[in-house]
Amino acid sequence: MVGTLRLAVAQSTVPEDPGDRAAIRAAGGEVRALMREAAGAGARLVQFPEGVLVYPDKRVVVTGPDGSGVPADWTGAAWDVLREEAESIAALAGELGLWTVFGSLHLLTPPRRPHNSLYVVSDLGDLVARYDKRFLSNTELSYLYTPGRPEPTVFDVDGVRFGLAICIEANFPTLFAEYERLDVDCVLLSVMVDDPVRATVAQAYGTLYNYWLGYAVPAQYAASAPSGSLAPENHWTR
Repeated sequence: MVGTLRLAVAQSTVPEDPGDRAAIRAAGGEVRALMREAAGAGARLVQFPEGVLVYPDKRVVVTGPDGSGVPADWTGAAWDVLREEAESIAALAGELGLWTVFGSLHLLTPPRRPHNSLYVVSDLGDLVARYDKRFLSNTELSYLYTPGRPEPTVFDVDGVRFGLAICIEANFPTLFAEYERLDVDCVLLSVMVDDPVRATVAQAYGTLYNYWLGYAVPAQYAASAPSGSLAPENHWTR
């Protein structure tokens, strides 16, 4: 029997310079404020956008002096601040008893590029899963990130089974069909894009596969397609 829970889908302002320590700290503070708001509203799980602590603008990190693309130099990223903010988010999740899914960069041993990831933190404040973006854009694959392993990520909360996806992965129907075969009840799709069509595509998957969708987008792009959840009956709850 499928369980029930209250899902909160958040939108916060996502910084785009991985070296901007103050902006990353501000982003972490905004995440925690929204966590408290979600918990106060009775949410059991809260979902945040892709790269909510920082989503590097390719013009900042992969553009050479002549304007051409170059591999990202990750040595200037504020990895220590990203770690501290992620740890603070996890600690608050435990304090609030709130499952939390949020996007961030995941450092790998150089010279490997980082993963673009979603962290899953339990209501006890423990990191229980990490989803690394599997399907990357040409720029991401060429200059920015290491793709994740091909296996999907599935986790359960109160009898509800969740799957995870990130942004451009909405363009790959096989990923969403795979989650249907794994009997998920809800796919959490976190994005960093100003693209209302992507929300429409997500809506189609929910209808086609008869599961819920959580769609998290940053505040700066919310005017065209705000965060929300989509019921299998094909209507948004925002």
